[in-house]
Order: sequence, then C-alpha cells, then structure tokens
Amino acid sequence: MKNSAPAEAIKSNQPKTSSNISLDSRCKGWGMGKQLNEKNCPISCIDFQVKYGKFGAYFYNPPKVESEHKTITLTFDNGYENGCTEKILDVLNQKQVRAIFFLTGDYVKKNEPIIQRMIQENHILGNHSQNHPSMPGITVDKMKSEIQTIHQTISENFGIEMNMFRPPKGEFSEQSLAITNELGYKSIFWSFAYADWDPKKQPDEKESLDSLKSHLHDGAIYLLHAVSETNAKILPEFIDYAKSQGYEFIVEMQQ
Repeated sequence: MKNSAPAEAIKSNQPKTSSNISLDSRCKGWGMGKQLNEKNCPISCIDFQVKYGKFGAYFYNPPKVESEHKTITLTFDNGYENGCTEKILDVLNQKQVRAIFFLTGDYVKKNEPIIQRMIQENHILGNHSQNHPSMPGITVDKMKSEIQTIHQTISENFGIEMNMFRPPKGEFSEQSLAITNELGYKSIFWSFAYADWDPKKQPDEKESLDSLKSHLHDGAIYLLHAVSETNAKILPEFIDYAKSQGYEFIVEMQQ
C-alpha cells in the first residue's frame, strides 16, 4: 500500500547540496493571521502559497478551478497517545471521512495497533519527523535523518511510502522546504488551527465547535491534535455541519 510517493524517492532523492546551500536558512514561523479574503480564507495562506509553493509547500489546499465542490482536509498531529485517537477514528469511520495523521517516531514506536487501524480504514500516514525538532535549527544532514528515519520505519513495518511532511512547530526555512521536497515530500501546513493541544487545558466545546464552523473556507486544511478530548467530542457535529454547507472531505493536495 502507498500514500503515493515511489519507494525509491526517499532512498535515492538526496538533496542537491549545491543548490540548497544558497537558499535562505533563517527560521520562519507559521501562523494563519486573522485577515480573511471574501471567501473566508486567511490572506496569509494565499500569500505564503504563492511565495513557497515552488518548494512543494501547502498552506491551504488550492481549489481546482473546474471543481464543483468546496473542499476541506482534516489533519491530526500525533506526538503521543492519551486515548483520544481511537475515539476520533471511530467518528471518522462512522462518518466515512478520511484524514491525514502526522506521526512522530516515538508515536510510531509505541502505537502499532492504532497505526494499523489508520491504514485499514484508508487514512493517510504523514511524517512529523523522528524527534520533532525545529527543522531550520538543525544541520542539513540532521534534517534528512529526521525525515528518512521515520520514513524507513513506516515503509519496513507497514508497507507505506509516506509523502506528506508537517514541519514540527510550524517552523521552516526556504532551505528546509527545498530539502524536504527533494526527498519526495510535500510540506503540509494549515489554514486553521486553535489551542487544542494541552489535555489539561481543553477548550470549551461550544466555543471550539463555533470556531471550527466559522473558519470554513474552500481548500481549508484543518490542523487538530489527536490528544484533544474536545476534538473527539465535537468532531461528529462539525463533520455534519461542513457536509451540510457543501464541503467534501479530501486528503489529496489538489495542485
């Protein structure tokens, strides 16, 4: 089974050091900003897509011109497990919605049955690095290792060739994006996220659901954390609402 990248991409697509070494290596942090266009999409997503799309980066999922459907992509970051991921998988299975799960090396090591379930239920496994470092803060060789180590583990143990990478902490540089792309990966950021990552400080369910609903836009990439009990509880109603507004849930990048 494959996500789509050929197996040899990670093994043979070594970064072209001469072309990447001159790229800007300064750390940039990603946040959507509050300014929206007339279609409710964060303007910063569009601006960054234009600027960094050439490196295989996605800050939203640019709609196809000919598409008749509005789309949304659900993504979940999985750094550790606290019992919520299977609840989220239950909802996705019930609603027949696919999602992308971005995994760290430690998560993969400790949660094989959950990963097997993700695969069986046709979700996409994404690479969130082996150790979750800020990519611009490490050497080129270490960048490669962070991506390749977990890629190899997933390939050998699950038969999946991942091709989507979420930069830890949303931090990147032109250089890190280029290296990621040359390793056969797209860098997947987001056009919606909120403070859902601390299990001890979970956001109010009604306020969270209202926020998820009000930020819907065509081509949306939602970043949610799988440790969130709030997300597990509000996800069924949010999915129903999005579908009622004409949204189709997809996991492919459209351009």
